[in-house]
Amino acid sequence: MAESIVRAHAAEAGFDGLVAWDSAGTGPWHEGDGADRRAIAVLTDHGYEQDHIARQFQPAWFADLDLVIALDSGHLRELRALAPTPRDAAKVRLLRDYDPDADPDAPGGLDVPDPYFGGTDDFEEVLEMVEAASGGLLDAVAEALDSVAGAVDSVSVAPGEERV
Repeated sequence: MAESIVRAHAAEAGFDGLVAWDSAGTGPWHEGDGADRRAIAVLTDHGYEQDHIARQFQPAWFADLDLVIALDSGHLRELRALAPTPRDAAKVRLLRDYDPDADPDAPGGLDVPDPYFGGTDDFEEVLEMVEAASGGLLDAVAEALDSVAGAVDSVSVAPGEERV
């Protein structure tokens, strides 16, 4: 669900072609399967598209990623443990860290609960949590893109050389 929601908000914010979004789990459960029917129903009811196929996160992917988002503290620990270097481990963040109204001291802390064993209301709750964090996440992505663009703009090029 999170990928569909963030991808839609990113498109609205003009990030198409600038940022790649992807989704994977920490284990092989449901690998190759599409999204849960309840997730599809909730996403569709809220105007989101989805084309998710489950797969497992691979440690080799860290080399190509700038940011890895975990939905709960258990996944955060698992992903950081998979990271080949401390720098890669630092790329892993909790999604709700980007929600300015999320209370880390509330029951469940900053975790997005897994709705799989619940009902439609649980999927709705997850959707609301992801939507609430999307703005802050996209603000952080925009800041990172501005920082990269500023670094590229500040590179000096000698006459006759090309900047790549």
